[in-house]
Amino acid sequence: MRTVQEAIQHLIAPLQQTSSENLPIQEVLGRVLAEDVIATHDLPPFANSSMDGYAIIHADLVSIPVTLTVIEDIPAGHHPMRTVQRGQAARIMTGAPIPHGADTVVPVEYTGNERHTPDVPTTVTIQRAVSYGSNIRAAGEDVKQGEVVLRAGRRLRAADIGILAGLGYSTANVHKRPVIAILSTGDELLTPEQPLQLGKIRDMNGYTLPALVQTFGGKALSLGIVRDTKEDVRQKFSEALEQNPDLIVSSAGVSVGAFDVVKAVLEEMGQLEFWKVNMRPGKPLTVGQIERVPFIGLPGNPVSAMVTFMVFVRPMIAKMLGQSTDMPTQNVIAGEIIESDGRMTFARVRLVHENGQTRAYLTGTQSSGAISSLVKADALLIIPAGTKRIEEGEIAQVWPLDI
Repeated sequence: MRTVQEAIQHLIAPLQQTSSENLPIQEVLGRVLAEDVIATHDLPPFANSSMDGYAIIHADLVSIPVTLTVIEDIPAGHHPMRTVQRGQAARIMTGAPIPHGADTVVPVEYTGNERHTPDVPTTVTIQRAVSYGSNIRAAGEDVKQGEVVLRAGRRLRAADIGILAGLGYSTANVHKRPVIAILSTGDELLTPEQPLQLGKIRDMNGYTLPALVQTFGGKALSLGIVRDTKEDVRQKFSEALEQNPDLIVSSAGVSVGAFDVVKAVLEEMGQLEFWKVNMRPGKPLTVGQIERVPFIGLPGNPVSAMVTFMVFVRPMIAKMLGQSTDMPTQNVIAGEIIESDGRMTFARVRLVHENGQTRAYLTGTQSSGAISSLVKADALLIIPAGTKRIEEGEIAQVWPLDI
């Protein structure tokens, strides 16, 4: 029986990163950078005021109050035209460039006024002192020219798109999303809109697995339900291959009867391995190739399908996107006794903040068919292989779920 890590390494070893594409920054939210982003200039590009107020020379504040001559008005977006001398001030707005000579900005509120008026005064009386350099944002205070601001492999967020725009990048070079074909096998499956029938169940994996593909940065190719005939399996595999997927994933098809059909077609169109992995839920795993496209067959129970997808398919997608394949874990405190059968176990838990600690509690039944155990879960608590019990109060690792 393979360990989880052995199985992961076997699956990711032959995979290559996808090629890249240059897209407008309006279209790259959630996409993965294919190359480092370098700052083309300082940010901010010039020293500017962080307040509405008056740009002055700090040495003029030796005695308070002090009245200064206003020599200029500097709105945001306008370049200063004069140099500030001793005894002088320039009225300035937030974001406007600091004029030559000035080394400090005094907020307008420190002059006895709540805000600037439309008319520019000829003098200003400063009634409260500030420290040297106050309220000035220096050039490059945020980002220095030549600095690596975003690393390759980063999933782009809203703030990242903001910094791209601020540095003059109208496009970003991102990895093409791996195309993952998803199909559900079984004569017992119905689509959500079909009425229930005796002996039938509605397909959940055909919807959860494409959602996971999108969550982890891939492009889902949903092929629907595959009936337990060689003809249907062969047709669905051919449909998938026509669209040049990077990976084909099926769920179920490893039970008696259905497995033989999938196995026969896989061996006809490619090659097949059947593994048992030392984990719970989801011990059986089917691995192979269909015309050189990697294939992975997951268990049919909805929890097993989702957990094995996260454990095995997520790192495959990550490898193709140039990202870390490690499990993103953090430490918590077990809020109760949590037991295992000795296999590496992924228990569904709630995370509760109590007395300054984050504690994990089971979501109830841990049946691999109980999708509610994942609906209620904040994380998967990982029990290492060989460990049969985690005691209440013991430190444990969890994999937070943001799916």
